[in-house]
Amino acid sequence: MDDMLIDYDLLTITQLKQVAGATPQPYRIQAQVDGIAEKLTQQGKPYFELRLTDGHDNFLWRVFDSNHAFEAVRHLPRNTSWIEVAGQWVDAGKYGLEPKHAAVRRLTPEEVHALLGGTEEQRLANAADYGEITTRIAVIKDPRLKAVADLFLEKFGERFRRTAAAREFHHARRGGLVEHVAQMMRSAAAVCSVYHKLNEDLLITGVLFHDCGKLWETAYAENSFSMPYHLSGEMLGHITLGLELVNKLWRDVMDRPETTEWQHLEPASDLVRMHLLHLIGSHHGELAFGSPVLPKTPEAIALHYIDNLDAKLEMFRRGYDTSAEIAPGIFERTRPLSQNLIEPLHRFVTPSVIPSDSAT
Repeated sequence: MDDMLIDYDLLTITQLKQVAGATPQPYRIQAQVDGIAEKLTQQGKPYFELRLTDGHDNFLWRVFDSNHAFEAVRHLPRNTSWIEVAGQWVDAGKYGLEPKHAAVRRLTPEEVHALLGGTEEQRLANAADYGEITTRIAVIKDPRLKAVADLFLEKFGERFRRTAAAREFHHARRGGLVEHVAQMMRSAAAVCSVYHKLNEDLLITGVLFHDCGKLWETAYAENSFSMPYHLSGEMLGHITLGLELVNKLWRDVMDRPETTEWQHLEPASDLVRMHLLHLIGSHHGELAFGSPVLPKTPEAIALHYIDNLDAKLEMFRRGYDTSAEIAPGIFERTRPLSQNLIEPLHRFVTPSVIPSDSAT
């Protein structure tokens, strides 16, 4: 294992994929070893297959016995390992990214902590999104909805911040659920500014809770980029878990002494609870997509379309970033989208006025 820091530029895996080509280029990456498999070539020679991830992207690195790094990889722990790989990187075609003359060293605890937090840009974005969520909750007028939202963030805020919105299709990354919820809240506020009869307090709270069951379905481990499977998530699904969680939080709030002042509020507290639960239960929009009930209120149908819009636009963004351009302006389809993507039309820019020479 190499202990020395090699002074190559540090890239994310996504950045490395974008710049790696046939000509070797010196870079280093930091990543979690999300899995090591020891295999044999057709000639019976041993090699290791490492799945490396930095939380936003991943790739397989095959380390053959002729590789300088083979012995270092052999001695890595078979559970979680955090490493830096430095080398002359090439895109090896069928074998993907490959570092020539690779040097491997284990990361320090400080480096692991920094890597889990993401790049500076990602950390700032996550903090801004979480701040957006807390700001919008702070101005909810209905004290019942505000109290249950505050209790959720108080009890589960840290877990919320490391949960993905999905395993694969959209916002499938550490902090992805916070990003998804914050953007949906912005959209919900914009929709309410046009459709004035919508109950904005209810809709904003519904956005917060619509995917809250994913804290037990797509949450990342506290100190890892791995997303474990949970028995409750597999057996019940995030909608059922969300309904159960909100009911529990609601009971906890209503057990407080100060809630006796809410007994005569209109609409009645239990009706408010039922409407919030309906938003969670119906947000997939169709029975075939897992909702136990169809949207039956204006806020429920608004939430469904806001959720679907943000998920679909994220799929398009990811498609443009990762899909192959199969013809000028046409990108190969990305699951679960069923169509190829077309490069979007750029915004119109008013041309600069160039003054013409005039005779004097």
